[in-house]
Amino acid sequence: MGKSLKNVVTPDEMCDRYGADTFRLYEMSTGPLEVSRPWSTRDVIGSQRFLQRVWRNLVDEQTGAIRVTDDEPDTDTLRALHRAIAGVHSDYVGLRYNTAAAKLIELNNHLTKVFGTVGVPRSVAEPLVLMMAPLTPHVAEELWSLLGHDGSLAHGPFPVADEQYLVADTVEYPIQINGKVRSRITVPADASREQVEAAVLADEKVVAALAGGSPRKVIVVPGRLVNVVI
Repeated sequence: MGKSLKNVVTPDEMCDRYGADTFRLYEMSTGPLEVSRPWSTRDVIGSQRFLQRVWRNLVDEQTGAIRVTDDEPDTDTLRALHRAIAGVHSDYVGLRYNTAAAKLIELNNHLTKVFGTVGVPRSVAEPLVLMMAPLTPHVAEELWSLLGHDGSLAHGPFPVADEQYLVADTVEYPIQINGKVRSRITVPADASREQVEAAVLADEKVVAALAGGSPRKVIVVPGRLVNVVI
């Protein structure tokens, strides 16, 4: 991109076409700030669609009314929220805006899946808006106002992650048979080595590979993988 190539795209053009927040989000989410990054006008659409999805999750497009409830979110949503809070906070401190944006997109995708036809719980909607503010301040301020707040969120407190929702309750183990991954199992995070081994030996692909025999060895690497040696 350069003047000699006559293909310069000015920030004003992008803001007029997509809005300042879309342009800002795209610029900050394309990659680490310290490295050069390719520019693609077509990719700006991705940032625009994310903001549109957030808006539809929180605001009724037909009436303009806010779509939030006072319902308590389910445990999976609380886990998704608090993992996002912890991750986004860490990313902001480290100036990793691209990975912070990815975590917000992941959280919003979860909300779309779970609450697409009903209102998003306020206890989830408000932290989402607060986390979006550094990347998309104008949209965040508008949503914050629609959520019923009189003051600006610019100097408000950042959400705080609840540690109890950051601990995984299950662990997925890849199962290797003679060094090659053939299956996977999910067990409680506090499962003992013996319980993991029992679950592995009950897996249908392991049972088929053993063909009625016994393994020479079962190697359990806690939290990582299991290797069955036949």
